[in-house]
Amino acid sequence: MESEERRFGVTGRTMRRALGWTMAASAVLGGVLMVLPDDEQKHPVAPAPGSKARARTAVAAGPPATLPDLTRLISDREARLRKRPEDGRMWAALGTAYVERGRRTGVPADFPRAERALRTSLKVRPSLNVEAYDGLAALATARNDFRAAERWGEESVRVAPERWAAYPLLIDAYDGVGDYKSARFTLDRLLALRSRLEVTPPAVTARAAQVYWDQGRPEDAAAGLSEAVARAEEPAERATYLVRAGELAWQRGDLEESLDYATAALHADPAEHAAVAGRARALAAVGRVKEAERGYRSALTMTRSPQYALELGELYESQGRQAEARAQYRALRETVRAGTKAGVNHALFLGLFEADHGSPEKAVRLLRAEWKRQPGLRTADALGWALHRAGKDEEALRFATRATDRAHGGEVRSALYAFHRGVIEYALERHGPARRHLAEALRLNPYFSPLHAPVAKEALGELGEPSDKAPAELEKRRGGASRGARA
Repeated sequence: MESEERRFGVTGRTMRRALGWTMAASAVLGGVLMVLPDDEQKHPVAPAPGSKARARTAVAAGPPATLPDLTRLISDREARLRKRPEDGRMWAALGTAYVERGRRTGVPADFPRAERALRTSLKVRPSLNVEAYDGLAALATARNDFRAAERWGEESVRVAPERWAAYPLLIDAYDGVGDYKSARFTLDRLLALRSRLEVTPPAVTARAAQVYWDQGRPEDAAAGLSEAVARAEEPAERATYLVRAGELAWQRGDLEESLDYATAALHADPAEHAAVAGRARALAAVGRVKEAERGYRSALTMTRSPQYALELGELYESQGRQAEARAQYRALRETVRAGTKAGVNHALFLGLFEADHGSPEKAVRLLRAEWKRQPGLRTADALGWALHRAGKDEEALRFATRATDRAHGGEVRSALYAFHRGVIEYALERHGPARRHLAEALRLNPYFSPLHAPVAKEALGELGEPSDKAPAELEKRRGGASRGARA
């Protein structure tokens, strides 16, 4: 470890610079601590043996840490920084831990804290600060700001190309901005780097599996996740990979396997809210609605997730319980507003929500702007659907086609994407392609949505008849799901 003399020098000028850093860092630390929740200031968590070390390793290298371990790490780093506010690496560790805690709990107030800590790390250690670059890339990804994540991820890889931790963040960033060629190239670099490591980190294998799924290679994705689960060293890490395996099984329409993975994830980490929600999703699909409702409500006590509120609301709506659905949609909007204030970009999520349950015109405005910023496949699909709901089917089809076109990177097999394209083609009286894509949606996952899956089944039944015209009665029934159920 460097001595204080070597780090800060012994001249008056250097010592004044160090003192300036200390004062600036102390001011920022004060700002960070002032906005901590009261219960964390009054009731610090007593450290458990090895808990901070586990969290520190996880935060530095990418795999998940448990929430209690993260809280202990944060408390420890805050205490240390009061004594050593010039420690850039410690500021980076604190900021990255805030990012992870905010991501896990859904409390967006952690993201501004993370940004202050990470910016302070860069201020006191401005050169070659890969820990801060990684933290800022992770923060930008958590906020759905993939342009910023791309910038910080590229800087981290440029400075330390043999350090694997930044590569998954950069792949996420490229996916978010729709640069799938760069995402594949970065994955190839990561896999080449993996071959030179003595032991391949499970996080690398898990991230490669996600890229395989996006490339339409579900068998390779499943194999990669199985390997990551088997080699995960900590329960929280194992639970995360089990959740991903369950999500992949869900997207394939394998309810039993999805439920098994979610249950196994909860055994590994009972605090893994994504496993609770994943289990609820599968239970709803098999008709165990009351259990599913309890599961979603439990997940929402663990994290303020607009996605879980949406899924619960749509479950209520599918059962005709409109008042309960509207209550979830109101809670969803409140969560989105809080996230937006903390710098989270909810445009994609909110655009899809508005298209289905609010104002399609507002959805189009949101998603056109998002397409200019981050023209990925998810945005293309959402914008196409919003345009359809706003009555602009010709333009809608161009975006829906792009989202499912392999030439533009649309290799991911998504039941929702196929459904959206099929409904748009149906509206344009292109019955052959509509039949093909609606059938694909149900083949991929017959349970993909409690609202949309029944519409797809009904439409296919009507399209199976030898008629060139869409039956008026089906169009009338379909209108409630394809042109605007309103919250």
